[in-house]
Amino acid sequence: MTYLWLKAGHIVFVIFWMAGLFLLPRYFIYHQECAPDDALGNAQWIARERRLLTIILWPSLIVVWVLGLALAMTTGAFVQGWFHAKLAVVLALSAYHVWLAGYAAALARGERGLTGRRLRLINEVPGITAALIVVLAVVKPF
Repeated sequence: MTYLWLKAGHIVFVIFWMAGLFLLPRYFIYHQECAPDDALGNAQWIARERRLLTIILWPSLIVVWVLGLALAMTTGAFVQGWFHAKLAVVLALSAYHVWLAGYAAALARGERGLTGRRLRLINEVPGITAALIVVLAVVKPF
């Protein structure tokens, strides 16, 4: 029964985390479309980005990792090849999360280093990694 609760919690928080990872780059696009001299508009986007990171993304990331590692220990996944691949993709997605947080800080300082087009392309990262993770966890190809 513990396994099922761990799995359910892990899936719920993965959904929260992924929703935030899809939303934050979209916020960045809207933020960058706001005129640099629009103090109120920029302040609103900074607040939205900060709330998304603080209330949804960081807590979800932590819970996903805790429950995921607990699941891996419960099922003995550490010795399975598919799990090693999944872990590598989750590490990459976690690094992407940290990069997004850094870009949010840069935007808050007024630094707009990427174009809207590049941000739209970057916004595809969570979808691609989610597909890989699901295939690895469900199909367990190796």
